[in-house]
Amino acid sequence: MRVSWYNHNMKNATKTVVVSQSEYTQMKESIQKLEALVKHYEGLLLNAKRHQFGASSERVEGQMNLFCEAEPPAPPEVEEITYKRKKQKGKREEDISNLPIVRVDYELPEDERGCPECGDPMKDIGVTVRKSIDIIPAKAILKEEAIHAYACTDVECEKKAGRKIIVKADAPKPLISGSLASPSLVSHIAVQKYSNGMPLYRIEKGFQYDGVNISRQNMANWVIKCSEDYLEAIYRRMIGFLLKESVLHADETTVQVLNEQKRTAQSKSYEWIYRTSGHSERKIVIYDYKETRKQEHPKEFLKDFKGFLHTDGYQVYHNLPPDIVIAGCWAHVRRPWEKMYKNLPKEKRKGSDAEKGLGYINALFDLERKWGELSPEERYEQRLEQSKPIAEAFFAWAGSLGALPKCPLGEAVHYALSQRKYLENVFLDGRLELSNNRCERSVKPFVMGRKAWLFSNTPAGAKASSAMYSIIETAKENDLHPFHYLKYLLQTLPNTSTADIDALLPWSLSLPDVCRSLINGTKSG
Repeated sequence: MRVSWYNHNMKNATKTVVVSQSEYTQMKESIQKLEALVKHYEGLLLNAKRHQFGASSERVEGQMNLFCEAEPPAPPEVEEITYKRKKQKGKREEDISNLPIVRVDYELPEDERGCPECGDPMKDIGVTVRKSIDIIPAKAILKEEAIHAYACTDVECEKKAGRKIIVKADAPKPLISGSLASPSLVSHIAVQKYSNGMPLYRIEKGFQYDGVNISRQNMANWVIKCSEDYLEAIYRRMIGFLLKESVLHADETTVQVLNEQKRTAQSKSYEWIYRTSGHSERKIVIYDYKETRKQEHPKEFLKDFKGFLHTDGYQVYHNLPPDIVIAGCWAHVRRPWEKMYKNLPKEKRKGSDAEKGLGYINALFDLERKWGELSPEERYEQRLEQSKPIAEAFFAWAGSLGALPKCPLGEAVHYALSQRKYLENVFLDGRLELSNNRCERSVKPFVMGRKAWLFSNTPAGAKASSAMYSIIETAKENDLHPFHYLKYLLQTLPNTSTADIDALLPWSLSLPDVCRSLINGTKSG
């Protein structure tokens, strides 16, 4: 075989080299590999630039529709609408409608109500009301609980009984014997750390500004003690109810624990997150600390669970018992196509493979938004009729591209095709969701908190954090005020038997009104 090329150093001359067919094939394959590597590194560079300088939103400007290109759009239907305009309450009034009102009247003293001209008494002719929101900061007080004891002074009674008769007044048990910790104090510390993302050293400093000296070590010890003695029962009961569900979500994220046995302080540990789906009557979020990311952890946690499990593409979820059916995440499939699309120059986006792939997946999500109010049975039927053909067309199209494996397009195609059987499981039940975003939203509070407190010192602290995060985030999911609910638990649990635990769970209707959140307009006592 003759291969010729033009030599720029020799005018009007070409150089011919004779190579064998096998050498030519090797050269061709080498060029293809190099081209794939160039595209791969170009993709990495563009992703890095967009990560550093671009917006983090996954939304794409414009509407992509691959399914009506061959026919003109239908003329819009004209619908006549008649209505009566109702006076709307302003947003400001709605925002303050749940706040208690303290009225302060400014009036003239009686001796100043005479007319400055004639001296006759003047009449009140109206009031101008202006509104503002006052904040009453938290206030620390030293609470003394004086428990009185009573003794019989009758000597004969003492002789008859053989002992001195002493009776103490009833009083609630202390939260931690011999400690200054109270239910409200521990609840405040826990909510500040686990809900508001404040590390203990900053909580310690905040207390000092108010003249209260509590060391961060004491705070950590109180949280661990309360978690082990009281909240563990609530946490375990919540897990029991979670595993009775038939549709769950799962995900995991890293956590650093400094003093784990036989492990360095730099070792990565993991927080596994399990939660109920949008169709569950009970809303439950569970955080489970483990030292590793091995398959044994979800396998052990979910050993009593049977049903559908929403996950990302992590391999350990694909080797769970056959009673667990994995529903893949279409949002994870969408992300590499969205990255490719945004990395392209605007003039090259139209008609690109990135736009086409994104169009298929966006069409699925658009249909899901339309079906938000449907029952699971209706959604199941609609998916089989409309969504499943789109998904099948997407996989057939992606498989026909022949994309090189190491380029961004090849990686996007490979991920989609490798996850196909899990992604198509969403069409098995109308209660299933198109993505695992619900669980990712539950991972976020932990990740945001981790940015502030950075690590746990001991496994006991990591386990206590898991219980606290579980109770606080489940309380939020059930429209409870995290501080008031946690305070109520710590006031009640020291004096409660395990038989009464169910009445204290976050979805219990017997919880007092003071535990209810004002976020959704629920009245708090």
